[in-house]
Amino acid sequence: MRYLIFIFIGITPLFSFGQGAKPKGGPRIGSSVLDDSTRNVYGPTTTKWITEQDIFFNRKNYHPVDTSILNYHRWTYVSKLNNFYKDLGNMGTALVPIFPQLRNIIGVSSGFTSYEQYFLQNQPKYFDTKSPYTRIYIVWGGFGRATTAAEFSRNINARWNFGFSYKPILVDKQIQRQRKGDRHVISQYYDAYTGYKTKDEKYSVYFNFQRMKHRVKENGGFSEEASQSLAKGIFDSNANPLLRSTETGELRTNFHLFHQYKLADALQLYHIADRTKQRNGFTDLAPSTNNSYYDHQEYKNDTLFDRTQIKTFQNEIGVKGNASRLFYNFYYKIRKFDLQNNRLQNNYSNRTQEYDSGVVYSGYENYLGGRISFELDSITKLIGSAEYMADGNYRIEGTLNTPWLDAGLKNTLAKPGFMQNYYRGAHDLWKNFFTNSNSLQANGFLKGKFGALSISPGFTYTLLSDYIFMKEFIKGDSSEVKPMQSTGLQQVVSPELRLEFAPWKKLYFRSNIIYTRFLQNADGALSIPKLFVNAQLTYEGFVFKKNMFAQIGFDLHWQSDYYSQGYSVATQQFYIQNVEVTKAYPLVDVFLNGQFSKGKFFIRYHNLLQLFSLNNQGYIITPGYPGQRNILDFGFELLLFD
Repeated sequence: MRYLIFIFIGITPLFSFGQGAKPKGGPRIGSSVLDDSTRNVYGPTTTKWITEQDIFFNRKNYHPVDTSILNYHRWTYVSKLNNFYKDLGNMGTALVPIFPQLRNIIGVSSGFTSYEQYFLQNQPKYFDTKSPYTRIYIVWGGFGRATTAAEFSRNINARWNFGFSYKPILVDKQIQRQRKGDRHVISQYYDAYTGYKTKDEKYSVYFNFQRMKHRVKENGGFSEEASQSLAKGIFDSNANPLLRSTETGELRTNFHLFHQYKLADALQLYHIADRTKQRNGFTDLAPSTNNSYYDHQEYKNDTLFDRTQIKTFQNEIGVKGNASRLFYNFYYKIRKFDLQNNRLQNNYSNRTQEYDSGVVYSGYENYLGGRISFELDSITKLIGSAEYMADGNYRIEGTLNTPWLDAGLKNTLAKPGFMQNYYRGAHDLWKNFFTNSNSLQANGFLKGKFGALSISPGFTYTLLSDYIFMKEFIKGDSSEVKPMQSTGLQQVVSPELRLEFAPWKKLYFRSNIIYTRFLQNADGALSIPKLFVNAQLTYEGFVFKKNMFAQIGFDLHWQSDYYSQGYSVATQQFYIQNVEVTKAYPLVDVFLNGQFSKGKFFIRYHNLLQLFSLNNQGYIITPGYPGQRNILDFGFELLLFD
């Protein structure tokens, strides 16, 4: 990894040549343009970026490069997502949301979501640079946990920009690690993007390509007794994992094109195309040693390999425009999908052929939709969208933001995921005829500022009908995990309090407290902690005789006891279980985030309380999976503008 970084830094000046200063009558001499005081004028304010959403909504909402150190220490995906997701105790493992989330795709989907956040959190941005821009981000976490980001962007001319990024995750095993480089997670992500607009800005085009290959060497967790013991000590040689020689993973690619032509402010034509691929796999190189873990043996080969893949090609064409403060959009979208499973669509046996009967693997979906936005100013806006699918599925969304109220509404009728409806693997077999699922989620938060106190009370209400989920069924001494569709309703109301209090200058206390109450929970389809707390106490200001701006403080996360979801390795699915209670545990981090002339850094000590615990007690994050024990992490970032 370090060699890749050195190579990247070494070749960056070669790309910088095109944007250098050119003295009158002489050759180009470099990229560091200096003013009369010999100060380099390039920096965060001369390098700006914008999202495709802002471009689509005709907002000239360019942002300078982020130099903020606020919460910079939150480098793992669980902490980036404010603990609203949980994993399997190690950075890069499968993720699942704590609270119900509504799907954005109302048509056919793969049904695999455990690794999607590692892809979605890396959406490309489009830059406008006055000089070549390079960002180097490196985290050295304790016990071989590391991630890196190497990004580069530059303008070819004032109207044409291109860039790329490379973001690997390399994480060692945290239990029974044999040596440095004994990997648990190996993930490689990269993208490339470009944007161009004509001189009169009537036509603009934006293109990006993304690819992620994410691999996890699974251990299957540990027995309840062993996992409690492992929470106390990371190297427990007496505890054996439930699985060996197994691996899961996901490959995702996306080719994305967006271009538009402006006839007038009130009328623009556009086209969006996406070519996506998602491939999920499970491999077991030594099935005979792992038989006791699984509830069913569909195949008994020396090596087991399951693969499910979905390819889609989507085209959206439409009109959009602005009339004063009102933005409108109408579109037609056609989506072609192609599904494959290596255990299906092949002549393994007559049973396979019979089981395949009536299953749709490929086809077309047709949509009509629209978007609307009314923006009075930067903090007062109403945004809505609606999408209707030819077979009756739909999605309706709306958000309202004002100085005193934030509110949102989302209602969907969506198709079941393919793997929940129909799946065959080395250890699983089912064919269901699930109906579409209806979901509604509404939230509202009041906002007020009273001197040093900012407070935002509110609630989230969720209603689910025909909800599809994975559940563990106990049969004597054995159990079985399979999908089911609830015959009743799930109604959840979650009052929430968000606040920020500055009792003294530069000292801040922030918290987010959520109380959850089930009004209905048919079939026990949901499991959510009754209380969920995030809190932070920080000092934010200059230190060391005002030579460095810093954020110094503590993060606290706590949630009450509950039956948190278990994890099925073979299907990469989290499931409802009612056997093991995940105990409440106060997870405390202490951190220092600092800023220097060309970048920023952080030092974080994770799980501080375990350091002072009499019995070195840690915590369980997912049944059978101990959470990350007390550990020191360090990271830094360099921003180069020449």
